[in-house]
Amino acid sequence: MLQREAKFAFGQVVRHRHYPFRGVIFDVDPTFNNSDEWWEAIPEDVRPRKDQPFYHLLAENEQHYYMAYVSEQNLLVDESGEPVGHPHVAELFGEFRGSFYEARTNRAH
Repeated sequence: MLQREAKFAFGQVVRHRHYPFRGVIFDVDPTFNNSDEWWEAIPEDVRPRKDQPFYHLLAENEQHYYMAYVSEQNLLVDESGEPVGHPHVAELFGEFRGSFYEARTNRAH
């Protein structure tokens, strides 16, 4: 299988290409690493390929905070310059700098 480098980075603020939410990346899988049931629940006409990086986000929309799992093909850089309001951001990240959060040096895994 072809190894690809992730286009986005830990701490980067991104938005979804098709749906109205944005978030900060807190983990990345080099390829799809979720259940087939999850993948098959996505409508076939917008279902992403499995052979690409998938990102774990602390996500937000106008109504909710949640965690999202999104394929690289469905993410764009968020150019709003606004921090993400998810309540767990402060647990994982330090200062916000435009489009990235600094990593906490004492972050536990």
